[in-house]
Amino acid sequence: MNLPSLEVLLKSLRLPHMAARWEQLEQQAQQEGWSYGQYLKVVCAYEHAQRDNRRLARYLKEAHLPSGKSLTGFDFAACPTLERQRVMQLASNLDWIRRGENILLFGPSGVGKTHLATGLGIAALERGHLVRYWSATALVQYLQQAKEQLTLQRQLQRLDRYGLLVLDDISYVKRTEAETSVLFELIAHRYERLSLVITSNHSFSDWGEIFTDTTMTVAAIDRLVHHAHILEIQAESYRRKSAHSGQGSN
Repeated sequence: MNLPSLEVLLKSLRLPHMAARWEQLEQQAQQEGWSYGQYLKVVCAYEHAQRDNRRLARYLKEAHLPSGKSLTGFDFAACPTLERQRVMQLASNLDWIRRGENILLFGPSGVGKTHLATGLGIAALERGHLVRYWSATALVQYLQQAKEQLTLQRQLQRLDRYGLLVLDDISYVKRTEAETSVLFELIAHRYERLSLVITSNHSFSDWGEIFTDTTMTVAAIDRLVHHAHILEIQAESYRRKSAHSGQGSN
């Protein structure tokens, strides 16, 4: 039987990683006495792992998450009021995303809210969920422009491809009707369908400084907390501690 080479067959079947490694793995199989089934399983597993790595790289690039902020690098010891077990449970069991639930992170500036939100986003990416990070002000300006161009609903629907949106520093949204109305429309649009992770320097009692009227404030909070996991961080700012440490060493 006149068959094409294995490398040609693998490439035609769109198995490029197998094509690159099958000879090396064949030698290992011969040296270690693998069965045909074991060899096939190993080369398939290699192809699968490489595809996963490339998929994750694509997802990370698209997510625009801040770099260097995984949960493994978070200093839980500096945040004694934050339950590490609860955070890691949310990172490992992502049923909350499948249910369209939210995570709300509260605490003063500089205590690691962005780090935690990013770490949760990375955990979601690693398990196959599409994630997009935005600063709250940037996303609100983007949606405000869409509203002016009469394309707001289209842009909200485009964001639906992300099972998780990380909305950082909501407290910095300007208290204007134009900005807060599109923020409310985003919250209402994703309600009970798709998840948000939101960080805020302000507790709910101060959200009147974000939204332009009490009715909108209450409605936004009601939708966010209906299906939400609320994490509060009470700790000293990392930046302030670093500044004090630097002064002490001079």
